[in-house]
Amino acid sequence: MNDLRRKVNDLNIRKQDLKLKKGEEIRCRKVVKSEVENWFEKVRSINVEMEKIETKFSVVSYFSRAGLGKLVSRKIGEVERIYQQGSFPEGVAVDGPPASGVTFPTTDLEGQIDVKGRIWEYLMDNEVGMIGICGMGGIGKTTIMKHINNQLLKENQFDAVIWVTVSREFDVVRLQEDLARALDYSLPKNKLEWPTVLMEILERKRYVLILDDVWEPFALLDVGIPEPSSHNGSKLVITSRSIEVCNSMGCKVFKLQPLSPAASLNLFLCQVGDNVQQDPTLKELANLIVDQCGGLPLAIVTIASSMKGVEDAFEWRNALSELRERVTSVKGSDTTIFEQLKFSYDRLKDSKIQNCFLYCSLYPEDHHIESEELIENWIDEELIDELENRHAMHDRGHTILNKLVNNCLLEKVMIDGVNRGVKMHDVVRDMALSVKRGDHFMVKAGTQLEEIPNEHKWKESLEKVSLMNNSISKVPPISPKCHNLSTLLLQENHNLEKILGSFFEHMHGLKVLNLSRTGISYLPSSISNLKNLTALILRRCHQLRYMPSLAKLTALRKLDLFHTKIEEVPHGMEMLENLTYLNLYARDLNDLPMGMLSRLSNLQVMKAWLNIKGEEVAKLRKLEILLGAFSDVQDFEGYAKSILGQGPTKYWLGVGSPKSSYFGKHPWFNNLEDVEVDKEVCFINYKIWNEEFVLLPKDIKTLTIESCQNIKSLSNFSLFCEANELKTCAISWCEDVECVIDLSLSWCNSLRNVEVLSLRSLRNLQELVREVTAVASTSHSPTPPAIFSSLKKFHLVGCSSIKELFAVRLLQGFQNLEYVEVKHCKKLEKIIAEEEGENQKVEKRDSETTYAFPKLSTLHLIKLPELKSICCSGFRIPGESLRYLSIINCSKLRKIPFSIPLLETGQPSPLSLEYGYVHPRKWWKLVEFDDPNAKDVLSPLVLDYSSEEDEV
Repeated sequence: MNDLRRKVNDLNIRKQDLKLKKGEEIRCRKVVKSEVENWFEKVRSINVEMEKIETKFSVVSYFSRAGLGKLVSRKIGEVERIYQQGSFPEGVAVDGPPASGVTFPTTDLEGQIDVKGRIWEYLMDNEVGMIGICGMGGIGKTTIMKHINNQLLKENQFDAVIWVTVSREFDVVRLQEDLARALDYSLPKNKLEWPTVLMEILERKRYVLILDDVWEPFALLDVGIPEPSSHNGSKLVITSRSIEVCNSMGCKVFKLQPLSPAASLNLFLCQVGDNVQQDPTLKELANLIVDQCGGLPLAIVTIASSMKGVEDAFEWRNALSELRERVTSVKGSDTTIFEQLKFSYDRLKDSKIQNCFLYCSLYPEDHHIESEELIENWIDEELIDELENRHAMHDRGHTILNKLVNNCLLEKVMIDGVNRGVKMHDVVRDMALSVKRGDHFMVKAGTQLEEIPNEHKWKESLEKVSLMNNSISKVPPISPKCHNLSTLLLQENHNLEKILGSFFEHMHGLKVLNLSRTGISYLPSSISNLKNLTALILRRCHQLRYMPSLAKLTALRKLDLFHTKIEEVPHGMEMLENLTYLNLYARDLNDLPMGMLSRLSNLQVMKAWLNIKGEEVAKLRKLEILLGAFSDVQDFEGYAKSILGQGPTKYWLGVGSPKSSYFGKHPWFNNLEDVEVDKEVCFINYKIWNEEFVLLPKDIKTLTIESCQNIKSLSNFSLFCEANELKTCAISWCEDVECVIDLSLSWCNSLRNVEVLSLRSLRNLQELVREVTAVASTSHSPTPPAIFSSLKKFHLVGCSSIKELFAVRLLQGFQNLEYVEVKHCKKLEKIIAEEEGENQKVEKRDSETTYAFPKLSTLHLIKLPELKSICCSGFRIPGESLRYLSIINCSKLRKIPFSIPLLETGQPSPLSLEYGYVHPRKWWKLVEFDDPNAKDVLSPLVLDYSSEEDEV
């Protein structure tokens, strides 16, 4: 019976562990496996049977125990089997259904509320499975459907609301991929299986599928879309400019009509601002301008945005004349709206801003364009005036971007409430391309091209060619005579492996060439003759090993070789004295030849995976962004000394050996160039000799020290006391570190501004602050309490020697501390410890409660086997800010110091704890609390946590 009891107890402990995991998975939108639920049922049955056995055991006679013993023996075997079945090495849950849909930002539906209501009635009608919303471009089809999409999500009547933008260049494979992405599902490798797989997924749901901007009919079965019916309760909605498309797909058609004159005027006045409504003359002119918009919301909003802030009646009358002249001189609905939209384009007036707008049409239709990428491209195209520095040029770029958004020529892309870039409305993009109609632009971006357009399509008058985001695999032996071509965009053609030399032979005017994310392994030698080239962009060409001579490309301002396979600096690079942007972040690249950098005096941005020389890079006085590594501290200090007060505005400086395996495998360096850097210095695998002091830049914001030898404390870093902008400090795997600050060596004001302090795997760490010993008079000694006055987050992990963490004298310096994590410190006894000479103050503090860490919201104390106390006598931690709590495997901890505030009624205030974990539960039941209310308030909020989990 004792054996059985132990086995059942072990089984129930495993059950508790799995219940915790189950709860976490459910909170992560996962579904618990049926086999796990069955296992829980088996455990429940065992517990019921165990109660019966215990009852029999208590009453059975001595002579009947043999029979009961056989039953107990069988049950021991059964419990062991069930225990083994409960291991579930592949987890207790599987991915649940994806989020029900995406909520879109929307604008007011001026004059279209009734229209939305009628479409909604169609959706709710059980007899209607497929609905087609048609109307000319710019009439509001997408806007109305975004409102309906959001309402469907809010009312939650369907399992999923799926939105896919189809666009003009229809492709079944791309539609299937977009549909799978919207369903959060990975398709198998065999594309022949895709329709079946998608069909099976969708048939398990009651869904609304919205296909926006459909240009041609297609068979639903070819894609894998089951036909909606009253039986399955699902709906399909398509929006299209063509009523024929809607009819041919068997939709119930709803044709959108232009806005009424009254609704059109209201929409215009809402966009243009209050000043027009208050001026009768301007309001009358606004009414006449609205008449020219034909009730099209896109035209109304765009034109109104371009007139915002204009108060001169003469300018309004002139705008009306221009608009009338445009609209009366054209025929056809598409052409009419193009001219209406072009009015707003013309009102930009600045030709460079207009060209910035036109550049956006080179991207694929409905493409999400990252803001920083777009501004960099504008700089490459010389569409932004050359200002005194690159930062000012980016500011100018954002100003232009805002102007285009405010004039409704571009739309913001919002993801999770954050602005992630912009995109062009497809009608606005068509208008932009119509501005360059003729032979100036050739744009076939994202059109599933598998071959380069024929040579006869490469007209002499071409200025820009965009073939990005296609499936082009080779460039045939053609030599287009495009002397005026300035921009050629071939990026994102992943299968493109070879470009024949003759292709560039007659492109002498080429300025921007982008081959990023292609499969090319070498560039043809004819690249060397493109003397007007200003930007050569080869990002993530992972197979690129060979570069021809760049000696003649003296106009080159940007060279980007990020994540290429080149092993040598390109020949002739020292001749590129006009370079402002250089990215040599290539893992296999050798060192820069001595003296090369000093010739590149115009560099503003330099990113390199090289051993750079401090004195050379210090001569680059125009440098604004620097990512680089120094193999020894002398080179680093040489650079740090030379840039005092006039260094780059952003930098990441590594000190160590970037060619060592340690550097190569470290996760920070995998995508270093893509990391958002500010001003960071990182010492890794470096040894300080002879008690030397390391010089740091004064404006450093992040200091990382990892696997370095001979460093005793941060006091090894001279000028550290002047680094007043330091915000983050991390020290890891440094065996010689004994304290963070040694006041006998230096006094560090800089730590007053540190907000994050992380200490990990410091085996010999004894204390945070080592104070000056044998001080004759405390009036002359430095006052340490405010050293950490800005600290918000503190991590102490795997520091096996430290016994006491925060000294009482330092506590007033931790008033802003919000997050404390202490893990795997096997000798730590006290979190807040009394110092020598403090004992006489204990009696006073016992009568006057002092509060430590008043802003603490997170406390994790995990696997601290010797921890005896969190606070010393007279101290408590206020509980009202506490959100997250973990106390796991701290078996010697006997008292919890949380203080719970009282309501006016005298009852303890409820806490806002979002999660709390303790382990083991039996320890929690025995532990004492300084505040008698704390245990009653906390106990219902905390869960027992498996001791295995804290190893993660």
